[in-house]
Order: sequence, then C-alpha cells, then structure tokens
Amino acid sequence: MEKYVLITGASSGIGKTTAIKLAQNGYKVFAGIRKQEDKISVESENSNIQGIFLDVTDIESIKSAFNEISKFTDVLYALINNAGIAYAGAVECLPVETIQKQFDINVFGAIRVAQQFMPMLCNSKIVNISSMASFGLFPFISPYCASKRSLDIFFNALMLECKSPELKVISIKPGVIKTKIWEKSIEANKKVMESLPESSIEKYRCEFEYLVKNAEKNKDKGLDPERVAGLILKVLNSKNPRPSYTIGADAKMAELFSRLPLCITNFFTKFIMKKRMN
Repeated sequence: MEKYVLITGASSGIGKTTAIKLAQNGYKVFAGIRKQEDKISVESENSNIQGIFLDVTDIESIKSAFNEISKFTDVLYALINNAGIAYAGAVECLPVETIQKQFDINVFGAIRVAQQFMPMLCNSKIVNISSMASFGLFPFISPYCASKRSLDIFFNALMLECKSPELKVISIKPGVIKTKIWEKSIEANKKVMESLPESSIEKYRCEFEYLVKNAEKNKDKGLDPERVAGLILKVLNSKNPRPSYTIGADAKMAELFSRLPLCITNFFTKFIMKKRMN
C-alpha cells in the first residue's frame, strides 16, 4: 500500500529536504509550494514528489489542494506542518498586525490545513515542525516563541479530542537550523522595523541590530536540515513515536533550562542578553 504524505512549506529548507528524504524512501510526497518555479524545482528531485500549490493563509488555496490530492488518494499516511516564518521585535512597540500575521502563518495555517484534511487523517500521523523557541526563553522573538508553543498546545488538544484513537501527533523541536527562514525573516523584520516610530527604533536600536546580526549568523550555522528530515523519516517509520522530539544541542539545553523556576531563567536570560548587547 502506497504511503502518501503532505508537507506544507516544501519549497526550501526543512520542508524540501524532508520531501526528498521521504521520496527516496518510497513515500509518495505532496509538496506544498506557492510558486511555479518551486514546483518545478522540487519535482525535479524525485519522481515520487508532486508539487501542490498551497498557501496556508488562504482557505481557498487549501480547499483546492485538498481537491487535487483527492484525485490520487483518500488517505494520507501523514501531514507535516512545516510552513512558517519568524517575526521579531520588542513587545512594547511591535505592531499587533505583525503578531497576528505570525500566528496566521505558524498556527492558524496549520489548523486550517489539519481541519480541511481530517477526513484523510483518521489513522495517520500529524508531524508539527515546532522549535526550541516553544520553551519560551528568547526575548525579542516572542511572536515566534508564542506561535510555536500555541502550535504544540492546539495539536495536543486535537489528538486528545480526536474520535480516532489511532491518530498520532508529534512535535519536532529543532534548535538553530541552516535554512532560508533566516533570510526571509530578516527581510520581513526590516519592513516591520522601518514602520516603527523613530523613538521606538532609537530605544531598541542595539537590540534590533543584534537580532539582524544573529539571524545572518544563524543562516550559516546550526544543524543541517538533513538531520531533521532523518528524524521525521524515523518518526513516520515508527509504530509508536514519542509525542515530542528535541533535536540539536542548543535545543536540548533550552529544554533543560526551561525546567528551572521562572525567576531563575529570567535572571540568567537578562544577564546573557545584557552581556551580548555589550
């Protein structure tokens, strides 16, 4: 029996790498993309990959993707919610519209897709690409942290509520990964910063400059997406996967640190941020 998998945000990074990895191991992969050139690129990697136009913020796009996939199968072995972006800024001056956009992509987008495809997911696996940010330790990227925590909470509830006891929800929490999300986030956040009042820009100038430098550094360091793709393959091949996996030394450290009393984590987080600013 062929195993069909849908991956959102499969044009690059973890999504594309996972699509290739799964296709190489016999899975039939529907790769969610938004551009024709991305469709051509991902399909050229393996004959088991089919690009599907899918914008997680557009319900009509999701319905269209569902109808297209329905021509091939009425059962998905797995849904991998990977589409996402990271917005940054100080809560004091971050536009609420930016926070809403963060959640619209990272949280509501995943919920929209899951709700639409639930008829195909009765005895399947839903794999969410969460983040070490879900442990909530990182100031100035609170929209991203909160969105990843929310993603985990909503989908754990989905698993508990689901009438099918065979549905499994798995959260993958990577540390820093070398992907294009950093480049996309730098561009997106520059536009946000430019829209702020000059007083806010001046007040947090050092922090904003640090965020940009850190994002530029992250795009060239961290885990290779291949490591995450390998873990996802392991999860899909497992009969009883764990509900949560943390991958990367930095992610494991963040997980341990998050278990300390909040007053202690806050103290050390402020200390580390002050040291980096200097």
